[in-house]
Amino acid sequence: MREIEDESESLIVAETTEVRRGETRKPLLLLVLNCAMLSLGTCGGPLLLRVYYVQGGTSVWLSSWLETGGWPIVFLPLVVAYSRRRTAEGPSARLILMDPFLFAASAVVGVLTGLDDYLYAYGVARLPASTSALLIATQLAFTAGFAFLLVRQQFTSYSINSVFLMTMGAAVLAMSASSDLPAGKSKGAYYAGFFMTLGAAALYGFVLPLVELTYNKAKQAVTYSLVLEIQLVMCFFATAFCTVGMLVNKDFQAIPREARDFGLGEARYYVVLVWNAIVWQFFFLGAIGVIFYASSLFSGIIIAVLLPITEILAVICFHETFEAEKGVSLGLSLWGFFSYFYGEFKRAEMEKKQQQQETEALQQGLP
Repeated sequence: MREIEDESESLIVAETTEVRRGETRKPLLLLVLNCAMLSLGTCGGPLLLRVYYVQGGTSVWLSSWLETGGWPIVFLPLVVAYSRRRTAEGPSARLILMDPFLFAASAVVGVLTGLDDYLYAYGVARLPASTSALLIATQLAFTAGFAFLLVRQQFTSYSINSVFLMTMGAAVLAMSASSDLPAGKSKGAYYAGFFMTLGAAALYGFVLPLVELTYNKAKQAVTYSLVLEIQLVMCFFATAFCTVGMLVNKDFQAIPREARDFGLGEARYYVVLVWNAIVWQFFFLGAIGVIFYASSLFSGIIIAVLLPITEILAVICFHETFEAEKGVSLGLSLWGFFSYFYGEFKRAEMEKKQQQQETEALQQGLP
């Protein structure tokens, strides 16, 4: 009788373990997919935006608008998600999952995102793409700090070291203004772009944990379909914010003139604009997806860890100079990345060991 009970308990443990594996497999695949979208947007977005400026584009508000202007793309996965709910639940399936609290929170985050878009576009217009990429990498430090304050993200000695190194990397860049000026730009314009880009990094470092806090404070179950709705509202209000700026600055009237004078030709001007909107939408979709399946800090890490790729592509595509200061800044940033990831590896090992001990205790029938 005892042997039968032992076999039953072993079978239950085995089935429980298998169910857990099945439950984690799907989120892991979706996390990888969102990381891929975030990677595409992180590397492609700044380069396409720089193409717009290098080839004759001048409108900061238009480039800000493009960063979230592709929000209608989100309707595609939302339609698929609703069709699946309709099939599973029948006519009672809800068309819109979001409640008023999440709508209001998403609208506020959207306006902040619109402001962040403007700060970033202003900086990209006045800085080499490689420099702006290095500055945006400091977002990791801001994300870590705000994640600690807003969502109680735990700090380790490795993450603190990472934040310190990233901050030092930005400080080194600030001392290289004289040798890093783009053609036709004054030192005043360089510093304006420098601090606006740094402000963009700080603001987005605040936005990422704020999105995670919104998920935590939601008064309903947060599913990926709901996350897509949040993304839609955020990008809509960010685009509306930038649209007001374009109307005040009369940028819509300037688009045909810019297209005629664009270095790559009028047709390719519109191609660059469309691809900017598409690629940046991948960035935002990937960012909120990574926050949902992992954390805001991990999203910030993915953005920062792609720095070397964006840096190298900027130097190759735009023939930018790579001074010693940039090399030092890049080295400090990479040191910070490896410090953080080593700390995460150690933490994951400890959690895995703890889970194994819990599983062994369950198999032995211990409390």
